[in-house]
Amino acid sequence: TLPLAVTIFFSVLNGVMFNVAIPEIASTFGLIPSQVSWVMTAYMVTFALGALIYGKLADSIPVKRLITTGLVLLNLGSVLGFFAGNYPLLIAARVLQASGGAAIPALAMLVATRYFPQEHKGRVLGVIAATVSVAAGVGPIMGGFITDALHWRFLFLVTLLTLCTLPFLRAMLPSEEPRPKVFDLIGCVLIVSGVGCLLVAVTQGLLTLGLVSLIILAGFIYRIQTVSDPFIHPMLFKIASYRNTIIVTVLTTGGMFGVMFATPIMLSDLWGMGAGGIGLVMFPGAISAAVMGRVGGGMVDTLGGKRMILVGALVLAIGHLASSTAVGSAPGVFAAVLVLSYVGFSFLQSALPHTVSSAIPPEHTGVAMGTYSMFFFSSGSFFASVIGRVLDAGQTEMTLNPLSPFTEARLYSNVFFVLAVIVVIAAVFFRLSGATSSGGAASGGGHAS
Repeated sequence: TLPLAVTIFFSVLNGVMFNVAIPEIASTFGLIPSQVSWVMTAYMVTFALGALIYGKLADSIPVKRLITTGLVLLNLGSVLGFFAGNYPLLIAARVLQASGGAAIPALAMLVATRYFPQEHKGRVLGVIAATVSVAAGVGPIMGGFITDALHWRFLFLVTLLTLCTLPFLRAMLPSEEPRPKVFDLIGCVLIVSGVGCLLVAVTQGLLTLGLVSLIILAGFIYRIQTVSDPFIHPMLFKIASYRNTIIVTVLTTGGMFGVMFATPIMLSDLWGMGAGGIGLVMFPGAISAAVMGRVGGGMVDTLGGKRMILVGALVLAIGHLASSTAVGSAPGVFAAVLVLSYVGFSFLQSALPHTVSSAIPPEHTGVAMGTYSMFFFSSGSFFASVIGRVLDAGQTEMTLNPLSPFTEARLYSNVFFVLAVIVVIAAVFFRLSGATSSGGAASGGGHAS
């Protein structure tokens, strides 16, 4: 799994490094905030949709071929971005990067669930979760250092290191014969355009585009109900375990992405921290998640994915509540409590895909995991956008968390408190839905409802 972990590391790194370079990019091209935000928006939207498409293709095309294609596209985008002489070309480079990079996490989870035995699935997913956490923690520090010491353009060159892993990945992955299937191109266009328009509408605050996206998605729902080989089989969402796990994924992981978005803004606003200091505050949580991700993966194999979802949600909720209480205290104190949120998130990153993959028939594994990945990344974009609008509104006189002693930080405290409540709601929903009634390492077989 080492070549896979290294590839995931650089793929995730590519996504988070650029966040700290946004001000420098805006300065280079003379952009206002709403314009430069497309560096993130274009990447996130393409990444989420790409994960779905790669997952669908993996049901008929060998994973080895798809990962190779993804890495080639990722690195072509990196070269284009390094030499981009204008802003539209830079955005095109980020889209090309995302269209290739989306293959890595989506297919990595598929590799873990398809090619490893049931008793080892959790551990492999734990390694993936740990790798993602390390990259998320190292990314801001590395991005800030490279931007300050060299130039933001050199961030594109870091991704070229993934080419070194390609021969090892091809040797590791099994050779497969293509399994020709009917590809619902119309359904693909509908879901990609519908979700894409919805994500852009949410992140950019475009109401009309949001309404258009709902019409397109209604057409997609009609499409999958009426054709014999739909892009996403509606049967998947009739499996209670799969459907409920997707809902929990959106509510829990989306909130954690929101924490990752709000924390740098909070540290900059309250403490005047730069990119390096912010990275150092977030780094202990990322490293703790890396260590506990492997532990959590082993616990998934022992307790079962469904029970570990509740464990992860509990730790995550406690972490968000502790963060809500500690906002405004010394940065070191906040860094310590942030560890809990990261650890809970790492447990969920092992347990959620394990449960999803165990709930569905093998012939639908690819598109099911791709759909999971789409919701995973889309939820992050949605939560970050909503939190951004809340923070734009400015300070409030209301304090939601009675344990928070810092009135000057109540806006951020309220954000973390609401995220904690959302995680609790997700856990209660998952428990009351009966999803945890069949624990065990191999549990997770869904049932239609």
